[in-house]
Amino acid sequence: MMKFRLLVEYDPEAKRWSAVFPEIPGCATAGDTEAEAVTNAREALALWFEPAPVKLPKGAKMIELAVP
Repeated sequence: MMKFRLLVEYDPEAKRWSAVFPEIPGCATAGDTEAEAVTNAREALALWFEPAPVKLPKGAKMIELAVP
């Protein structure tokens, strides 16, 4: 299982909670409550790592690696 740090912060101007993964640029979300921001972050993280279709050149192969 791989763990990621999540920065959760209240924005008084927007009156919302932001949730940002510092090690994953662009993977961020928000919510009206802290709990909602964390829930949305779980979904954003899952979508971020969802495999995309890849057209392989002739003779190439796709393998999967796991990180402990």
